[in-house]
Amino acid sequence: MTSILAMQEVKKHFPVKRSFIEGLVGTKAKQVRAVDGVSLDIIEGETFVLVGESGSGKTTLGKLALRVYLPTSGKVIFEGKDISALRGKGLKDFRKSAQMVYQDPVAALNPRTRIGEAIGEPLRFHGVRDSSARRERVLKMMRKVGFDPAEDFFTRYPHEISGGQRQRVVIARALILEPRFVVADEPVAMLDVSIRAQILKLLLDLKGEMNLTLLIITHDIAIAKYFADRVAIMYLGQVVESASKDEVFENPMHPYTKALFSSVPVPDPEASRRRLIIKGEIPSAITPPPGCRFNPRCPYVFDRCRVEDPMLRRSGDGHLVACHLYDRAGQRAEGEHSH
Repeated sequence: MTSILAMQEVKKHFPVKRSFIEGLVGTKAKQVRAVDGVSLDIIEGETFVLVGESGSGKTTLGKLALRVYLPTSGKVIFEGKDISALRGKGLKDFRKSAQMVYQDPVAALNPRTRIGEAIGEPLRFHGVRDSSARRERVLKMMRKVGFDPAEDFFTRYPHEISGGQRQRVVIARALILEPRFVVADEPVAMLDVSIRAQILKLLLDLKGEMNLTLLIITHDIAIAKYFADRVAIMYLGQVVESASKDEVFENPMHPYTKALFSSVPVPDPEASRRRLIIKGEIPSAITPPPGCRFNPRCPYVFDRCRVEDPMLRRSGDGHLVACHLYDRAGQRAEGEHSH
């Protein structure tokens, strides 16, 4: 299996602007530790789903993968090349190979630009100067994403179509350059429930047709269950568990993963009583707790959790987990607190 994207101990810290008084008294500048030491591999041709609640750093990680942000430290390797070092033609080629489908199509589209022009803009930027050739490629892509007849929509403005259609425009624009890698950041979060499955199915159909590798970012565990090949669970800037979809759902290990699964409504009253409930909200990424970042909310916390940050360790066939409850073999560590 060939890795198309690899992250190696990637960190992204954003400086917090100091107030005038803090500057006068010399208060040390604070930083938002949005992504804080993530290592992962995405295999060519797979659908990799990154799951976590708001504030976990998922979107920042997706933007690091596309060089929207440069890492504070660590490396992002795309097809064997460190993308931070790309310049000129190399960077332009990377932009053509890796694209993003944004969460909010209203914000992603210029309200004064017609749909056909918006989809065709990347072609013009990458050297397709012939307007008739651009138009034909745009119409072909519009048909692929479900506009029928495409000519009827080509000259419309974003406000003249539905939310689901706007999302199809954003997908068409991302795919018009025929990229190999696509990051879809909460691609259905802004849509009605009735059409979410349609858009996700469209993405997967296009993945097969165009030989894409997908990174889907979501807070919805159901999307991982039905669409992922592999899943990573992210919490407060770090990946706490990663495995194949079947392994994660059949054998969740990290308490946060178990809590995410417990939050999904089920009709069985007995199962509801057995839910693992976590209290409170995700801590601040400016001052994350010492030790394991999940320890203030974890029902299984013990002393070691409060002082030592657990490493992401292999706990079975491709199953990685960062939790002191498990030893290197993936079993409960002897003598440690358990419930």
